[in-house]
Amino acid sequence: MLTRDNMHAYQERMVTFFKEQKRCALFVFMGAGKSVTTLTAVSDLLDGLAVNKVLVIAPLRVANSVWAQECKQWQHLEHLKVSVCTGSEKKRIAALQTNADIYTINRENITWLVQHCGKKWPFDCVVIDESSSFKNASSKRFKALKRVAPLTNYMLLLTGTPSPNGLLDLWPQMHL
Repeated sequence: MLTRDNMHAYQERMVTFFKEQKRCALFVFMGAGKSVTTLTAVSDLLDGLAVNKVLVIAPLRVANSVWAQECKQWQHLEHLKVSVCTGSEKKRIAALQTNADIYTINRENITWLVQHCGKKWPFDCVVIDESSSFKNASSKRFKALKRVAPLTNYMLLLTGTPSPNGLLDLWPQMHL
């Protein structure tokens, strides 16, 4: 099992950056350890009571497995409980009612989640894994997340490929 000592110095700098900036993006290459970096920052924030509930929005496969697996690989993260909020509406609601630290949902269901929670948005920290899927300002998912963004204290965007075709593609990601 890996320990926090196994993290690279640049990853620890990213942890500190996120905790201090509160709203930021980590646009770093694939394999740089964005997940462990994010989970380490989240763990620190949860332990320090700076956040209570964390939402990770990710591609379906990633939401279903990667975040929970990453917690199991690192000793300093194994205490984190991840609830996977994918599948049927009944399964998503049950997962949201589970007591957990981190809730993962696929990006296709973010509009549903915002509607489901309404003004009682429970997440004070939101992580968008593969934020380039939020580059279209006219998309339903962007508009939904934009509505609840002011209700969050921490917002972190992750991608190795921000892939803007111009500033208009980068603006929605930076707005969030």
